[in-house]
Amino acid sequence: MRVRAPELRGRRWLNTGGAELTLAGLRGRIVVLDFWTFCCINCLHALDELRPVEEEFGDVLTVIGVHSPKFVHEADPAAVEAAVERYGVTHPVLDDPELRTWDAYTARAWPTLAVIDPDGFVVARMAGEGHGPGLAALVRELIEQHGDRLRRGDGPYVPPPAPDTALRFPGKVVALPGGTFLVSDTSHHQLVELDPDLVTERRRIGDGVRGFADGPAGGARFSEPQGLLVDDGGLLVADTVNHAIRRVDLATGTVSTVAGTGAQLRERVAPGSSSAELSSPWDLARWDGRVVVAMAGPHQLWTLDPDTGAATVLAGTTSEGLRDGAYDEAFFAQPSGLAVDGPTLWVADSEVSALRRVLAEPDAGPQVSTATGQGLFEFGHRDGPAAAALLQHPLGVAVLPDSSVAIADTYNGAVRRYDPSSGTVSTLAEGLAEPSDLLVDGETLIVVESAAHRLVRLPVPAGSLVAGAAHTVRRAPTELGAGVALRIGFVPPAGQYLDDRFGDPTSLTVTADPPALLRSGGGTSTGLSRDLSFDPAVGTGVLQVAVAAAACDDPGDGFAACHRYQQDWGIPVVVTSGGPAALELDLRSL
Repeated sequence: MRVRAPELRGRRWLNTGGAELTLAGLRGRIVVLDFWTFCCINCLHALDELRPVEEEFGDVLTVIGVHSPKFVHEADPAAVEAAVERYGVTHPVLDDPELRTWDAYTARAWPTLAVIDPDGFVVARMAGEGHGPGLAALVRELIEQHGDRLRRGDGPYVPPPAPDTALRFPGKVVALPGGTFLVSDTSHHQLVELDPDLVTERRRIGDGVRGFADGPAGGARFSEPQGLLVDDGGLLVADTVNHAIRRVDLATGTVSTVAGTGAQLRERVAPGSSSAELSSPWDLARWDGRVVVAMAGPHQLWTLDPDTGAATVLAGTTSEGLRDGAYDEAFFAQPSGLAVDGPTLWVADSEVSALRRVLAEPDAGPQVSTATGQGLFEFGHRDGPAAAALLQHPLGVAVLPDSSVAIADTYNGAVRRYDPSSGTVSTLAEGLAEPSDLLVDGETLIVVESAAHRLVRLPVPAGSLVAGAAHTVRRAPTELGAGVALRIGFVPPAGQYLDDRFGDPTSLTVTADPPALLRSGGGTSTGLSRDLSFDPAVGTGVLQVAVAAAACDDPGDGFAACHRYQQDWGIPVVVTSGGPAALELDLRSL
């Protein structure tokens, strides 16, 4: 049965010059809706995958971003505007803080793509990232099918006025040996050396054009660089959107590539394994005799040999969540900030709004533990005992002189302090614009105030206690019965097929938070279906589902290229006596 696409409803439109768009007004064009939120690394990957599709088919294709927030801060109008600019979104965006369009399309995961044909019918849904080639193939099919009936020409995108600030959404900062500071000028795709006043520029590294090129300072190119590490006299850079680690000769400014190919890693790599490809490296630190990389894309910590470029997984299974334990058992969720205090590596684990602790050789207890944080869907601004305290998407962390830990609590616009000796959390500063990194400089704390496009210097205060509100994701929980048949829908794109010659090319992982919610059906195995049993006595929680499938091109007379599709879902659920006995999720459904 053909399904008419629901009309688009939200608070306002961005990137349209003030025009209100409707699907009815877009009849005759192919429309792709991208349900995204700016905290989500998978959403940022999907934005990059959409760029070449938009460029190739812009004459007949209109992409519309539907911003559907997870965190409270992401519903703030100014924050949405800033994110659209920060990530270079060059298509119309519907700001939908109440999730009206999200609900109308029954989206369950960030990101979700919905493809609408020129007659206004939904012809495909795709959850997760990695769908660029499949989407392009589908658009070609629709062009061939609808032919001359397509409405061609420029789409409704209207670029906003160009900003003019010295820095644009700076990400991370590091002290240089000569007393100056280097900041990653993320949205200008450059590195900037600043005098101690944090304003006067000494030099810029990179030509300011998004790209991936080695060479002299004036000709090298980065793509949204973030983390910085001065190491053995040189500088290492987490070149996030290039999925690479770059090296800068501090004397000459010459840039070279240490690790990464420019292509995003698509495989699940287990702890102890190595890979030539990386995925959204966000920060760097020297710890326990090695360089550690916060690899936000696969929700892991990696190590890097800066001499050989060998990159190996240190900790994290690639499942997104909050789980303590050994390196090969722990879950992270977009680790984005690192700081070192002797044998302890502190991690700002952004999507679970947590501060994590990693130990090289713990005397007792797990190698990875949680100092404060509740999970994927619980956040807020609340001080007090660390077990009950709440953060909101922190991106940076620094160790203070007394060995307490300062946290750039980004979406709360605050700097927080965790005291390991007392096990408490307090607030050091408020009213900041998305602080993304911290650096201790003598008696002061340098804060990268990313959304204000500047660095500020604050005295390290004693701190105060904030008895703020707790929040949860506003998505309505999905009602389920005690016994549920989980089914993942996956149809390979045209011209691809599931190649089972060497075994089942799928993987399904199911967990729950709290773990007691799931009586049976958890764990990892092949297949796209699973029978689940829930404990009605627990009643509520989050069902976490991770799926991966490999589809290969039709080989013809040559060798077939294979493609990996994957998605993680975190679904708030409530177990009821009359709840549905089936849960269907779409990885890619035509």
